[in-house]
Amino acid sequence: MKTAICTFLCFCILFPAAAAVTLPSVISDNMVLQRDLPIKLWGKADKGEAISVLFNGQTVKTKAGKDGVWRVQIKAMPYGGPYDMTIKGKNTITLHNILIGDIWVCSGQSNMEWNVASSNNAKSEITNAHFPRIRLLTVNKSMSNAPLQEADAQSWVVCSSQTIEQFSAVGYFFGRELFRQTDIPIGLINTSWGGTNIETWTSIPMMETQPEYAQKLEVLQSPSFTEKMEKKSQPDFNKMLETEPGVSQKWFLPEANISQWKSTNLPGRWGSEGINGLGVVWFRKEFTLTAKQAKGAVTISLGNVDDWDETYLNGQKIGATFSYGIQRQYIVCPDGLREGKNTLVVKVVNTGGDAGMYDSADRMYCQTNGARVPLTGEWRYKVSSLIEASDNVGPNDYPSLLYNAMLAPLTQFPIKGAIWYQGESNAGEAYKYRTLFPNMITDWRNAWGQGEFPFYFVQLANFTAPMAEPSESDWAELREAQHMTLKLPNTGEAVIIDIGEANDIHPRNKQDVGYRLALNTLAKTYGKQVEYSGPEYQSMKVDGNKVILTFSHTGNNLVAKGKYGYLNGFSIAGADRKFVWAKAYIEGNTVVVYSDKVNHPVAVRYAWANNPDDANLYNSDGLPASPFRTDDWKVSTQK
Repeated sequence: MKTAICTFLCFCILFPAAAAVTLPSVISDNMVLQRDLPIKLWGKADKGEAISVLFNGQTVKTKAGKDGVWRVQIKAMPYGGPYDMTIKGKNTITLHNILIGDIWVCSGQSNMEWNVASSNNAKSEITNAHFPRIRLLTVNKSMSNAPLQEADAQSWVVCSSQTIEQFSAVGYFFGRELFRQTDIPIGLINTSWGGTNIETWTSIPMMETQPEYAQKLEVLQSPSFTEKMEKKSQPDFNKMLETEPGVSQKWFLPEANISQWKSTNLPGRWGSEGINGLGVVWFRKEFTLTAKQAKGAVTISLGNVDDWDETYLNGQKIGATFSYGIQRQYIVCPDGLREGKNTLVVKVVNTGGDAGMYDSADRMYCQTNGARVPLTGEWRYKVSSLIEASDNVGPNDYPSLLYNAMLAPLTQFPIKGAIWYQGESNAGEAYKYRTLFPNMITDWRNAWGQGEFPFYFVQLANFTAPMAEPSESDWAELREAQHMTLKLPNTGEAVIIDIGEANDIHPRNKQDVGYRLALNTLAKTYGKQVEYSGPEYQSMKVDGNKVILTFSHTGNNLVAKGKYGYLNGFSIAGADRKFVWAKAYIEGNTVVVYSDKVNHPVAVRYAWANNPDDANLYNSDGLPASPFRTDDWKVSTQK
């Protein structure tokens, strides 16, 4: 989960002043317009300029206002297309290949941003991504201290092998399932930013309802804020990259003097070495190849690198990736290898937050034809250039920065609904999230003015090492806060505690995430007769030393998934509030929980951990039960 350096947008500029009619980036060739709702279009022209719009048999006329902005509204239409649109003023613009269908906003942090190219079965998914009636729009990363009228977005593109690689994987797999099941054209708008908290995606007026943010909001709206941002963002970072000494002094060469370089153990993050800020750190590792190993091509695997890397072997550049969270694998031909000592140098660039080569140890290796040489353990490193993080504003530093720049401009564009994958960055404040999350959903709905449009979200995946004994869990509490948000009408949740990865906060299985979001949508929005949820806890009854639990969404029956058919993941406690692992079994459509260590149980928890890796309660439709607890004991340190 990352922030990225971007130019801070500080003025509410619509479009460049010009005599010609101009359009915002969200109105372009290949776009999708929302079916069954009035179609809203807008743009820029000279003050008072006459504008006409011809679309699918309808013609509407207007004039640009004193501010040069024109707006029209076309009557609602059923789904269909493709169509052309002609917009006439002093000039004429013709847009082609427009569809009318359903538009879904895809937002959140890095797991929503995560692209198809970095997901499971990426090669096959990209090759087979031929869906001309699915359209994609990506909003570029930007921040603003006031709501903008125009999003910094790319133009709409047709979903294909050439366009899908860098698009949101969750968004794509979600939209693909909707299209397959409904045959309705689908528009997907990806507006997401890794590592971001929920506060930055919520408007200033809504955040003003939370007193603890008053001081930051006051700073955000102060006259000096824009000036500060102009001085301390992209220009400093670019200058640093241009002048950092590693390249000019050729630190990538094997003969480079590293006597002053420090030692560290990898995989790991910069923060563990006390390195904080944006900038460049060079890492160096020596490893040995036999004569036989050096005669064939090898693959250098570094795992995930946060954020960018340039990688050199024996003084030659073998690859570079300018994106975070993607497994680096570079192939080296025999002429780049040496029998005996080989020198691997990796230049790592941090664009925000923490950084480093942080993946699991089994992803850092040199793969030869006959053996795998590990690249873990001791490396040498040297800091090249840093900009202290305190000198820069990131999207989490103040509320509403991303709402203003990446969400507010979209609210002029009618949509069907939204999907959301975020929470990791708020896992330390789950009790606040109980308010922040429903507030944000309400905020978005108010901004669009379309009533309680569908809003479906992803519950946090399992992550980090499994715990040996029952204990408190920030991530479990955040999942609980997410689940409580289902009290809002027209919401739904995709539970994914069974597809996470202990060593990576970014599960590669984005297919099931998109699919489970789509199940919610198909059932609740499109009226399909499909089960969309795993078992949900309903009630408990104490019977002696046993607790009997009832559930909804059981399908035909409850299932203990696994080889032996035993239920795992349950813990139980008495009045002393000390939880122990429990035995559990299915009886009809109930679950019976007990432990010989607890004679008088009062509470049960299920999958209550950062990584409940053994939790295996499902329904007959193959969907996992949502984590829960029957108690409301507030014993964590969260606020």
